[in-house]
Amino acid sequence: MAGWTDRTELLVGEDEMRRIRSLRAIVLGVGGVGSWTAEGLVRSGVGHITLVDADRVAASNINRQLPALHSTIGQPKVDVLAQRLRDINPELKVTTRFERYCPETASSYDWNKYDIIIDAIDSLSDKALLLQEASRSEHGRVFSSMGAALKMDPRKLQVAEFWKVKGCPLARALRTKLRRAHATLASPVTCVFSEELIPNAAPKASRQGPSLEGGPPSCPDNDAQPMTYGKVALNGTWPTAVMIQGLLLANVALRPQ
Repeated sequence: MAGWTDRTELLVGEDEMRRIRSLRAIVLGVGGVGSWTAEGLVRSGVGHITLVDADRVAASNINRQLPALHSTIGQPKVDVLAQRLRDINPELKVTTRFERYCPETASSYDWNKYDIIIDAIDSLSDKALLLQEASRSEHGRVFSSMGAALKMDPRKLQVAEFWKVKGCPLARALRTKLRRAHATLASPVTCVFSEELIPNAAPKASRQGPSLEGGPPSCPDNDAQPMTYGKVALNGTWPTAVMIQGLLLANVALRPQ
């Protein structure tokens, strides 16, 4: 397998390539944005990655999510993605957690194990909890994806610290939730976001989703996974805009401090 990172090393040098290989990353939420972030990290040479998601592949995922194919419908996204990533780098150390990150599972995560912590969770409540807990990591850096739906122009993507994100309804809702809970973030969280908002063109009735903000009543275990969770409503997504947001998140996370 020697040589598959040669082109990367040619650009960044041996020392930087060694640093990237040593990185330990965790990606929470491997749907539209998170799956492409994971791919970007691994193709860049990251040697250890943990994938966290409670969802299974659905047909509606196929327009934008890396694990989603007609042949993978019904399979856990983390398993499909792990298989692909091992095919990119057979020496990759992959851990999969087929579960939701939520209050019932949060205490089982040791954030000090990771250099890169990627938040690509959809649920507002789980996302707020993750940012609070992960930002306490002693050395890991936290990177978060803001809303990727209702956007079509990836040239409008921006990068900013969480409290400085503007024009993003998800970021605004997260800040409101944190302030009402008198919660703070222990360290900076770098976000990828866009101020672009395009209204859905389809009738509302055709895109209404289950009202499950915050997820099911209890945090599900691996034997009873919902097909979807944490979605208040379904919004339109443009494939390439979602993909590029995920890859930009990976790019930002890989850059040295």
